[in-house]
Amino acid sequence: MAFKSILTILTNPTDAELAISSAAKLARSQDAHLDVLVLGVDRTQVGYSYIGSGAVLMQVGIDRAEADARALEAAANAALAEESGDLRYSVEAVVTQLGALTDLVASRARFADLVVLPRPYGPGIGSEAEAVLESALFEGKAPVLVLPAKGLGENVVPKRIVVAWNQSAEAMAATRLALPFLKAADAVNITVIDPPSQGEERSDPGGMLCQLLVRHGVHAEVSVLAKSLPRISDVLARHVWDQNADMLVMGAYGHSRFREAILGGATRNMLEKAEVPVLMAH
Repeated sequence: MAFKSILTILTNPTDAELAISSAAKLARSQDAHLDVLVLGVDRTQVGYSYIGSGAVLMQVGIDRAEADARALEAAANAALAEESGDLRYSVEAVVTQLGALTDLVASRARFADLVVLPRPYGPGIGSEAEAVLESALFEGKAPVLVLPAKGLGENVVPKRIVVAWNQSAEAMAATRLALPFLKAADAVNITVIDPPSQGEERSDPGGMLCQLLVRHGVHAEVSVLAKSLPRISDVLARHVWDQNADMLVMGAYGHSRFREAILGGATRNMLEKAEVPVLMAH
């Protein structure tokens, strides 16, 4: 399997160059087609407006969203113009309301082998960025590669990959969907943090996953780590650094999104601090 259809989704003009240059590099390395979806998002909350002003607010919101879509499309085309002529791509500009964004993103992500997105957290980033990420993961059922601030870095195809393994269905889905990257890597480190003392892997944490990957030709090994820092994400981030890894593969949202939003969780914490691309699936 290879990634033959790669999708990137833009909601912020400042992310256009980073997302498109990274997605284009991946598309060329995989001989894939790149689809670029730019979204002008109407964030109007008509339910909270004064009686009689709803129609005016709606029109203002739509006009603003259309202007945003045009600006995004121009930024996307400018970034694509900087890429080499052998890149196969298409650009689609859509205006949508925030409430309808989920179905729109899911319908595009469902037919992509890989979705490449800029980091959804940080100064000046709206809530629609996180909504795009979650829609691609949950409703689109697509693997999502979240870029750090520096983009892909030197290695378009990662040479050293860390796989965060906790025996969950989410971690298994991410690992399976990351196989094109894992098979091409020089080294894959399956990382298990504080494995449970009960269960089928208690005597050999990560062993069965390592066996599965080795049978696919992956150069895999297992590291079992203690939770020596307050958060799992802190241990993972340090281990990625220690391994000099180019990518982290992990399951997304092991808890409910509501709990992650209120209490925090490994998914959000990793995305906020990761300095390498993070491939996630749910």
